[in-house]
Amino acid sequence: MPEDIELAGAPPDSPFDDARFRQVLGHFGTGVAVITAVHEDVPLGFTAQSFTSVSLHPPLVGVCPSRLSLTWPKMEAGGAFCANVLASDQEALARVFAARSANRFAGVSWAPSAATASPVLAGALAWVDCLVHAVHEAGDHLIVVGRVVGLGHDEAGRTPLLFYRGGYGRFAP
Repeated sequence: MPEDIELAGAPPDSPFDDARFRQVLGHFGTGVAVITAVHEDVPLGFTAQSFTSVSLHPPLVGVCPSRLSLTWPKMEAGGAFCANVLASDQEALARVFAARSANRFAGVSWAPSAATASPVLAGALAWVDCLVHAVHEAGDHLIVVGRVVGLGHDEAGRTPLLFYRGGYGRFAP
């Protein structure tokens, strides 16, 4: 790990510490996605709340894994990933993929995507299948840009799982 990455406390040029940064940015509600891929025939995944649309032409999305992630380097090596947008009834799944575990897929139903064979999780509200387009260093995280090669969504009218102020919540129209 490069020595210039600050992992705890306030960066030398910052007037606030990590806790204050998280507290304030926690007021921005986000959706929750599980980023999946297959590496050496083994399904991999991690929970992310930093998943976003980047460009319509060409179709690009972004996700920001930690530079300390043990999962992302394996995904990057395969050159593809799938972002599974979780529904409001999938909080338990978000927690499973957020925990450090040897086999996050134990008991999880999924099917390979048509374009990259990355796992599409059963019951996902939507899924976006991608090829890795670019990876940029950004402090203690990476900014991964994916070129969308397939996508789909649930037609059942379910609502998304949200993350707000350090906890999971639901959306009520």
